[in-house]
Amino acid sequence: METLPPPPAPLPRFEVEIMPPDLTPWREGNCGIPGVMHFESRRVGPHVVVVCLIHGNEYTGAIVMDEFLRARLRPLSGRLSVIFANMTALDHFDPANPVAARFMDEDMNRVWSPERLQGTRSSCELARARQILPVIRTADILVDLHSMLWPGRPLVLSGRGPRGVALGRQISATDLIVADDGHADGTRLIDFERFASPATTARACLLEAGQHWQRSTLDTARQAVQAVLRPSCFMSRPTNGATVKNRTRCMVVTDLVRAHSSRFSFVTSFAGGEIIARRGTLLARDGDDEIRTPYDNCMLVMPNLRPGRGQTAVRLARHDPQMTGR
Repeated sequence: METLPPPPAPLPRFEVEIMPPDLTPWREGNCGIPGVMHFESRRVGPHVVVVCLIHGNEYTGAIVMDEFLRARLRPLSGRLSVIFANMTALDHFDPANPVAARFMDEDMNRVWSPERLQGTRSSCELARARQILPVIRTADILVDLHSMLWPGRPLVLSGRGPRGVALGRQISATDLIVADDGHADGTRLIDFERFASPATTARACLLEAGQHWQRSTLDTARQAVQAVLRPSCFMSRPTNGATVKNRTRCMVVTDLVRAHSSRFSFVTSFAGGEIIARRGTLLARDGDDEIRTPYDNCMLVMPNLRPGRGQTAVRLARHDPQMTGR
């Protein structure tokens, strides 16, 4: 007689230290697109786009951009656009169940391929992506602000291209850049064709500022936005305790580990950015299979400590001295 596997362990209760911002002043937008604030200077310069709320419960970036907009941040060269991407999901945020407001219908950071954007399928997130697409198509520099469910070092995801890595080096809030190929189940915003194509000079990166709903994550996001906007907005030296980190370490993802069973479990509660010194170290068990590090000094990138069957459990990365430049 066969027995069913045990149900997955429930998520722990996450502490919500900071509450969502009031985005009322920005909901209508000022350029004909709801939730998009656009400003132009009289001097030639790049179009800088800062995106937050791709996931509705990751609102530290939205708090930062709300602060800057209320302080009347304006570009002194080029153009600046601020996009509050998924306000509908944010409106459903409940601190008693904070993970539930990530999206309404589907992950908005998996819809940025031409096939999905130009297809006939509809969803709340696809409709919104199509609505803000004109701004994305004209971006020269794009930073996508995110945070993480599980504890881990702040990092920049750059994609494989050198332009994303170069932009990641500009962000002084973290010294860790992770280059990867994105996700097999859909195209991220930073992998949109404008930023991936060799025919353009546009560049994009994604900041994972730290764990959701934590004050330290908010500080990291502030520092990152200041670093990106300083050249075009002529912002002064970093504030709020920010320090510029000139030396970056670039890690390249080599392996993606998916949970193939409902019995996937890590041997301990690893933190993102943790480096496992020895090759062959046991990381997890997936049913009867063992997951071990494939090489020495293997970094764990954003481990998902409660992966469902078919979900990504962790990405494994190694140091690339050529991309790091040291």
